[in-house]
Amino acid sequence: MSQLLVGNTGIELDKDGFLSSPDQWNEEVARALAEHEGIETLNQAKIVILKYLREYFEKNHNFPILRSVCKKVGASANCITDEFVDPMKAWKIAGLPKPPSVFFTSFDGKNYFANPFY
Repeated sequence: MSQLLVGNTGIELDKDGFLSSPDQWNEEVARALAEHEGIETLNQAKIVILKYLREYFEKNHNFPILRSVCKKVGASANCITDEFVDPMKAWKIAGLPKPPSVFFTSFDGKNYFANPFY
């Protein structure tokens, strides 16, 4: 486990960089997580995606189909990869726990697909 400093508070991350306590998430924590993941700024489009991921997880306890996220937030079909590059980065920045069986593969570094063979 490691700690991420958010303001004057240390936030616990697990060994893979996921927020240990998802209930500690807020936009300030999201900004710190984004910086930790190499994303310098969180624009409004990114925040909308992150909030939708959290809402989806609260209702379904699962990782959503990526294109459906983009459709629900009114963005381009590849909004997650356009905004975050890697879908798992978006999931981490949303402060959600590591999904136990979701792995992504990209053949071009732009489009990611859930890979069921991991």
